[in-house]
Amino acid sequence: MKRVEPTHIRNIGTFGHGGEGKTSLAEAILFDTGENTRLGRVDDGSSLMDFEPEEINRRISISASLAHFEWEKHKFHMIDTPGYANFIAEAKASMRVVDGAIIVVGGNSGIKVQTETVWGYANEFQVPRILYVSKMDMERADFFKVVEEMKKAFPSQPVVPVELPMGAEGSFRGVVDLIQMKAYLYREDGSGQFEFKEIPPELKGEAGRLRERLIETVVEMDDQLMEKYLESGEISTEEMVRCLRKGTIERKLVPATCGSSIRNIGIHPLLNLMISCFPSPLEKGPAQGKNPKSGETETRAPKEEEPLSAFVFKTIADPFAGKLNVFRVYSGSLNADSVVYNAKKEVKERIAQIFLLEGKKQKPVGFASVGDIVAVAKLKETTTGDTFSDEKRPIVFEDTKLPLPAISYA
Repeated sequence: MKRVEPTHIRNIGTFGHGGEGKTSLAEAILFDTGENTRLGRVDDGSSLMDFEPEEINRRISISASLAHFEWEKHKFHMIDTPGYANFIAEAKASMRVVDGAIIVVGGNSGIKVQTETVWGYANEFQVPRILYVSKMDMERADFFKVVEEMKKAFPSQPVVPVELPMGAEGSFRGVVDLIQMKAYLYREDGSGQFEFKEIPPELKGEAGRLRERLIETVVEMDDQLMEKYLESGEISTEEMVRCLRKGTIERKLVPATCGSSIRNIGIHPLLNLMISCFPSPLEKGPAQGKNPKSGETETRAPKEEEPLSAFVFKTIADPFAGKLNVFRVYSGSLNADSVVYNAKKEVKERIAQIFLLEGKKQKPVGFASVGDIVAVAKLKETTTGDTFSDEKRPIVFEDTKLPLPAISYA
């Protein structure tokens, strides 16, 4: 794997209620970015992300799965999370390590219980969000109804549309980008291929009104730009994107997009928006923990020259590789065939190889640096919630407080 500057890394996750299309979105992203040669589907068991036998049989996500891809010279680490209440702890553990959350809400169903739950997790970990309204090709799908529901449910971070759907239900065929004021008109074969066209005449009026509302919302992020807008009545596309990014990262607004993952419509503008609006690991700021010896609070800046710090947020029992510990690197770097210090358990662990996960597959990469989400196999002592650090400058990150189980046995 080639080294990528942390400024060009995005760590994202898909979150929402069960059955809203999170995994289908992840599959469409992997297909459109060339990581998968076919468009995986949950309903026929061909999904790359839902690979456990129980997930295939039940056609739901049971545990969080990981993948990676590249888009427009940016490297993405993606976590697809379950949305049903029994498995929602996986979503919380994943929310802690991502820098941007795609909140998936069905266009034909609206807000549900776990939508509010994962929104609360995003608040807890201060994660910026993008709303993706899925299933726009289904009966009764209504993008603006969902947007209004979200505004009422979460008024502190108003949802603002950055797209206008073209068509509805069975005639849904693309989206109008309100920033570029161009239309993405998709082919109907699921290939994801589209034409970048002028906005159809029948949608120009509504697109203009929505763009004006978008501008009025984003200029509130910059006082000088607001003065310019009040004087001239217009701002540049670059200024709009800059303010939209600022508002998203500061969690003052949530851009709203839409699409149909099954028909592979609307994915490309979402990918571009994730680059524009989600922060890089450098913009997340220092990670905070405690010195296990003194108990004093310490921080680690997201820099490769800083001492190593990494948090283990998931453990997987792989039938072939054995135990896999999945972790995010917050500072420093780590190489394969080396020794790492587990600061929480105060033991050294031998690392043979470092992997990127692609569903159930492991891809050896040899190293991990700031912002990377990777896995190592067959560590003897390390478990979920542990911290890797420099032995001479140890730090321990706080455990994720997971929800209580629905059922327990003596």
